[in-house]
Amino acid sequence: MTDAILQTKLYIPSTRPSLIPRPHLIKKLNQGLNGKLTLISAPAGSGKTTLLSQSAARFQQPVAWLSLDEADNDPGQFWTYLIAACQSVLDGVGESALALLKAPQPLPDDTIPTILINDLISRERMLALVLDDYHVIQNPAIHESVSFLLKHLPDNLHLIISTRIDPPWPLGRYRARNQLVEIRAQDLRFNLEEAAVFLNQTMSLNLSAEDAAALEARTERWAAGLQLATIAMQTPQQGGDTAAFVQAFTGSHLYVAEYLVEEILQQQTQDVQTFLLHTSILERMNARLCDAVTGRQDGRATLTALYRANLFVIPLDNAGQWFRYHHLFADLLQARLPQTVSADAIAGK
Repeated sequence: MTDAILQTKLYIPSTRPSLIPRPHLIKKLNQGLNGKLTLISAPAGSGKTTLLSQSAARFQQPVAWLSLDEADNDPGQFWTYLIAACQSVLDGVGESALALLKAPQPLPDDTIPTILINDLISRERMLALVLDDYHVIQNPAIHESVSFLLKHLPDNLHLIISTRIDPPWPLGRYRARNQLVEIRAQDLRFNLEEAAVFLNQTMSLNLSAEDAAALEARTERWAAGLQLATIAMQTPQQGGDTAAFVQAFTGSHLYVAEYLVEEILQQQTQDVQTFLLHTSILERMNARLCDAVTGRQDGRATLTALYRANLFVIPLDNAGQWFRYHHLFADLLQARLPQTVSADAIAGK
């Protein structure tokens, strides 16, 4: 842990004037401030941070922001930054907790949040605390201490979590008590009107209705997919033939492939990567089909874990039995499969 505070981790990211307005989501976020927790959980490139930074100025209460990174898995550093974020709105809050963090002996997980909670109770000012990129936190001790903070949250504090993976907290309990507002991938996906505005007004592509519909279908209106497709479409080597580009566009296109490999595939264990590659040949999949093509017996558990981790796995029923991969992610996996499995082995599957 270092005593130096990197101030940019506490800044609300700036937004571009050309951003697509999303008033229905901003309204939902504002309504959620009356509860304990707002959870924005979706895959990489879904626009979680963009939505939050776009919404922060429209919140009905002050916003404290913390952009997390892997180094924040140190509990001392995590709580130092979290308190610093709170102090950006409430001057001096958490000072006694900061002093304790400098003690040489380890502290129980609930010590710092207890002190912070008691300190916040003495303040009348409302505060929305954003923890952005919470998925980088993997330290169980931090999960426990934040869960304790959430359980005993004072009325003047609302917690907003932006993450690619649901945190290991009793979300069902908060959902049942109407204390949880959730924004997920299907909420962040552009609707048809937003996608059309983005393509033809924001990016000035002037696509035909047919080409716009085809690109929306290929990307499934995933924000990063649309963004990368439009950037690729505007490169000189495309020659201006947008119709041909749209028809040929897949998840194995260089720009999209690089993003999906760097942000998704390489972040998984080798075991999970193998499962993803082998099951990519399935248009629809359930546990039994996955077991058949992988030769394993953990299809149900793995599918459930992939879905909960927002790994571009889309449910096809309400029972959690049938799934498919996002079109672009499936394209990428299928393109990479021959690099790791022989043609005979693929045919045998």
